Amino acid sequence: MGFVNLPAPLSIIIPTLNAAPLLAATTAALMEGVEMGLVRELVISDGGSRDETRDAARELGAVWISGPAGRGGQLARGANKALSPWFLFLHADTHLAPGWAGAVLSHMNAAPDKAACFRLAFRSDAPAARRVAAWANWRTQALGLPYGDQGLLIARRVYEGIGGYRDQPLMEDVEIARALNGRLTMLPVEARTSAERYEREGWLRRGGANLLTLARYRLGARPDRLARQYHGGD
Repeated sequence: MGFVNLPAPLSIIIPTLNAAPLLAATTAALMEGVEMGLVRELVISDGGSRDETRDAARELGAVWISGPAGRGGQLARGANKALSPWFLFLHADTHLAPGWAGAVLSHMNAAPDKAACFRLAFRSDAPAARRVAAWANWRTQALGLPYGDQGLLIARRVYEGIGGYRDQPLMEDVEIARALNGRLTMLPVEARTSAERYEREGWLRRGGANLLTLARYRLGARPDRLARQYHGGD
């Protein structure tokens, strides 16, 4: 079953960069929303992939848009292309748990002036995975500051009212959370994201690096420089 344009309220927007191997599993988890009549379209906002990402998007019936790499800009371009009154921004390596569509529909009906994210979980059995996810979920509830891996559900009018995503390569999730200024709730469904980078670099090292990056950003470091360091280019 592919994604097709239907008179439904939700556009799902996924930024990609060489994500062809990831899309099948990520989008398979979204099919319950298609079957409910919730999802109008899937928008793939690509950052210049050199693999088969475009072919994978075509097979899914997705709307395709391409531009410079950088998650903030890709998300913003995806929103500009989307047609629906609600947006769900989702990373290419995040799998929504069963029941997500019902939780999204309930939020749309009950709290249209608030954005929402999912509970973070990692696709890993490591005890550290549960600790890192618990920290992220506490941060979301206590500080209103979710990770981008948790997805973002937001009405178009709210998104446009806060100026949308900034065109920056890193910390775009922090900036949009700031702009929401507390108008954010966490849905009782997991977003299960890849643990590959944590497992490769070490849970403590990667978690500490993330906290340091956030602290440096809050102190005024430039997002482009932070992005180069985050991705190992500086």
